[in-house]
Amino acid sequence: MEHDSPGETLERAHFRSMMEGTQEDWSIISRDYNAFAGALADRVLTHLKLLDGDFGGFPVDRMTHSLQCATRAHRDGRPESYVVMALLHDIGDTLGTYNHPDVGAAIIKPFVTEEEHWICQNHGAFQGYYYFHFLGMDRNLRDRFRDHPFYDSCAEFCAKYDQSAFDPDYDTLPLSFFEPMLRRVMAKPRNRTAVPAEA
Repeated sequence: MEHDSPGETLERAHFRSMMEGTQEDWSIISRDYNAFAGALADRVLTHLKLLDGDFGGFPVDRMTHSLQCATRAHRDGRPESYVVMALLHDIGDTLGTYNHPDVGAAIIKPFVTEEEHWICQNHGAFQGYYYFHFLGMDRNLRDRFRDHPFYDSCAEFCAKYDQSAFDPDYDTLPLSFFEPMLRRVMAKPRNRTAVPAEA
């Protein structure tokens, strides 16, 4: 027996391939899509919480690191979209072990500025400036982006927020502080791709 997701109706499209789709089918899909999209912040928060207690050898767990990045950015007066980027920049650690910046950047892309998205997507190479040389890698890997207009912004993010967010004694704000901010930012996509029109 098939079960519907919470909030999903029993009414479904009837096509077996999209070429057979009708206006009625897509009205049903669009309605359910919009309800599903409305719960995105809940799913992101659930996934972010997977970082809690995951130290990976670091002085603080990945959740604390994320919260410290966001706390530092917030206390520095950054806009909410930037703070949310700082909060979610490492959310891809669980599923994108070898490319976590790409995962985080994909999640935040509809909700942040082009500059904030670029920072998230490329922070891994820039953060490497602080430790790649200890692992036999090129700490100046970030220099391949030297001519990019957001180079300085990404270097600043890592210098001020990312590389310094491993302090067990820092007065870190809790996730509950950032949750309303995250919900506000994720309630208003700046751009959409592959999204059904509203019914």
